[in-house]
Amino acid sequence: MAITDWQTCDGAGLAPGRRDEAAVGVSRRGLMVGLSIGLMGWATRQSALAQVSVGPRNADRNVVVVVFLRGGADGLSLLVPYADDTYYRLRPVLSVPKEKVHRLDGFFGLHPSLASLEPLFHSGQLAPLHAVGSDDQTRSHFEAMNTMERGVARRDGPQSGWVTRYLEASEPENPSPLRAVALGYTTPTSLVGATNATTLSSLSDYRLDAPESARHSLESMYGRGSDLVSHAGRETLDVLRTMERIDAAHYKPSNSAKYPDSDLGLGLKQVACLVRANVGLEVACLDKGGWDTHFGQGVTAGLLPLLLDDLGKSLAAFAQDLGPESTRVTTIVMTEFGRRIEENASLGTDHGHGSAMFLMGGGVRGGQVHAKWPGLDHPVGPGDLAVTTDYRDVLSEVLSSRMGLRNPSDVFAGYEGSKLGIVGA
Repeated sequence: MAITDWQTCDGAGLAPGRRDEAAVGVSRRGLMVGLSIGLMGWATRQSALAQVSVGPRNADRNVVVVVFLRGGADGLSLLVPYADDTYYRLRPVLSVPKEKVHRLDGFFGLHPSLASLEPLFHSGQLAPLHAVGSDDQTRSHFEAMNTMERGVARRDGPQSGWVTRYLEASEPENPSPLRAVALGYTTPTSLVGATNATTLSSLSDYRLDAPESARHSLESMYGRGSDLVSHAGRETLDVLRTMERIDAAHYKPSNSAKYPDSDLGLGLKQVACLVRANVGLEVACLDKGGWDTHFGQGVTAGLLPLLLDDLGKSLAAFAQDLGPESTRVTTIVMTEFGRRIEENASLGTDHGHGSAMFLMGGGVRGGQVHAKWPGLDHPVGPGDLAVTTDYRDVLSEVLSSRMGLRNPSDVFAGYEGSKLGIVGA
């Protein structure tokens, strides 16, 4: 029987659809070879294809979405300390004028290109943090990103990713194989070592274009056995059927949400699709690159404002699209380090230390800026904002409060941490 019904991502029922018979030009031999590879990989818990099997297991649990700003985002532009005179003295060209800052309190404000996030702050759904980072002193993109994504302080410690260790420490009895997803072209270090995670450039990439006769043959081949490979076969076929029914290519955001036409916008749109389809997603990882603004950084026009505009509008659309579902989705926006306090001669900023971080959505105690502000008159290193909040405090609190992690030291080895009170159940 041909699959002609498609489940919408909001779970509201089935919508009519049809298979495109012109697109089934896959030989049975090629199909069997490709699927067999996937099945054998599933049997050893290594197959990315098999790992996107979708089912109702743990369907409505909380979700963490991690957006990593790669390149070292300038925290002093994301979250402007407009009441600190040193900021304007050391950045005579690149500082955001006070009259253009979207003020959040008497000291900090959002960059004007992040104006779309201001309503989320005032409604308590957005919690900005400042002077956040790791203890890494290298100011190397690779080293600093590696440190954060492994969930450690410096080079020492576990080589697996912090998300990987969370998945291992909290695996339920009957987990969804789609527990963790990276939306992009490469697997982030935070998922290194994970056997139950997958990397997708697009949800619509996972489909089986084949005649019904081939599908019947596969179902017959793997449907009767009780061995591990037969079980893997049934799971893999369920992957393909369910991904077809989700029909991510035709997903329509709710609440008139409009995502930017960008990689980040598309990625968050697909995460919203998975959340609303109740497929058992627990962690989603996305990247946005381009933050290494050594020259021509810009203030209200230029490279950085364009990046911030995309970030702000993508996050705002994600929150709007999720609507009531946002109460079970907590989004973390982080970067490997900030930029130097003083602007350089190329009208850019060099590698720094402390930066800003954002939490959005479920359980977040927003409406206030969380910062142990060290002041810009007391720089560290070559002239950087000091780190006063360890990024692991933030991550461990999200995992403990929102994801039920009992012992954060299972994820952040040897790290005691401190309670910030930024995230609740």
